[in-house]
Amino acid sequence: MNEENIDGTNGCSKVRTGTQNEAALLALMEKTGYNMVQENGQRKFGGPPPGWEGPPPPRGCEVFVGKIPRDMYEDELVPVFERAGKIYEFRLMMEFSGENRGYAFVMYTTKEEAQLAIRILNNYEIRPGKFIGVCVSLDNCRLFIGAIPKEKKKEDILDEMRKVTEGVVDVIVYPSATDKTKNRGFAFVEYESHRAAAMARRKLIPGTFQLWGHTIQVDWADPEKEVDEETMQRVKVLYVRNLMISTTEETIKAEFNKFKPGAVERVKKLRDYAFVHFFNREDAVAAMSVMNGKCIDGASIEVTLAKPVNKENTWRQHLNGQISPNSENLIVFTNKEENHPKTLGKLPALPARLNGQHSPSPPEVERCTYPFYPGTKLTPISMYSLKSSHFNSAVMHLDYYCNKNNWAPPEYYLYSTTSQDGKVLLVYKIVIPAIANGSQSYFMPDKLCTTLEDAKELAAQFTLLHLGPF
Repeated sequence: MNEENIDGTNGCSKVRTGTQNEAALLALMEKTGYNMVQENGQRKFGGPPPGWEGPPPPRGCEVFVGKIPRDMYEDELVPVFERAGKIYEFRLMMEFSGENRGYAFVMYTTKEEAQLAIRILNNYEIRPGKFIGVCVSLDNCRLFIGAIPKEKKKEDILDEMRKVTEGVVDVIVYPSATDKTKNRGFAFVEYESHRAAAMARRKLIPGTFQLWGHTIQVDWADPEKEVDEETMQRVKVLYVRNLMISTTEETIKAEFNKFKPGAVERVKKLRDYAFVHFFNREDAVAAMSVMNGKCIDGASIEVTLAKPVNKENTWRQHLNGQISPNSENLIVFTNKEENHPKTLGKLPALPARLNGQHSPSPPEVERCTYPFYPGTKLTPISMYSLKSSHFNSAVMHLDYYCNKNNWAPPEYYLYSTTSQDGKVLLVYKIVIPAIANGSQSYFMPDKLCTTLEDAKELAAQFTLLHLGPF
């Protein structure tokens, strides 16, 4: 342990309590042979471990650990996580005071060890009444770029992003649901590394940067959900993208049944994408190979295996990682398109902290007041006779959306949990009765709020995001 490491350890040991002290850390290092160094607000144990040769482990080998008691340190944590396999590096986020920040990152030497850690340690009772959360952690290499002119093609966006940022690998662009010749006004830019993406975001984020004369919106894209290979081997549902709005579930079922009559169990279509359920996995895999790239009603479709996502495991590294998952074990099917966290419309009524999910709303209506003079003639009207641009709230947008589709109003179900610091956290589950079957039987965001209004607004935003534009 070099002098720098000793200083870092001593600096923290002054405020430690209980079993966490300098002697315990030194004993852990002596026992394992790992080095430990503190820098940039985190303390690294290993990375690499003793005797390691070659490059670091690939992506998918690191897990995120949340809800760690603030007075718990490596001498207690490392032995717990060693149960799943050999630790390449353990990074504990630290406060200046010497307490930990409630979360850490553990990199194993293989993906299998990381998956085992998630299975055996997620919701593990690390201390009496204290449960940690563990999920896969991926370096985000993808940025969301919003407010892109809709007539721009993938090649245009790729060329422009390569001119203004470095390390661009690819651009993902989705066609408009109503006009396949146009994009949806946003794109995802994939970079060669997390560092390259972070540098690009830093350059573009001030809000004054323009592309083609337009001020763009830039933020991190939500990482794609990682599903273990064992789970994917059981999937017998296909995700079909780029469908025409007019294409019916009956048409989709008939097309996918052509290669083997009776193979499709059912189809659930939402806007311009659908989930095709098969009776057997083998038929689903065969259909994916046959149907990918085929045309249905004039649109070239993309077909992949749907990814089942256990929402209990979809932890987010918000702030200090103290937000716990919802108590229910909720399974839905997801895909990379529906995971995008931002669209063009901002709802200014929402606090800034909720702007991670914007509803696909139309351009903002002018918000101001006018004098109400005596004698002004008033005409009773229904809110449903207005245009969608008259609504600023996502809750109102969703109600309007359902009415325009001749659906019953959305149903809101409230749930709560408690953060480590005692705050009540709220989340709504929304059920749209007209489509309450199949894999999209409900919509629930993966963020929790401290106020009822914010929770309801966020849930409505999340639902609109998945239902698609008006």
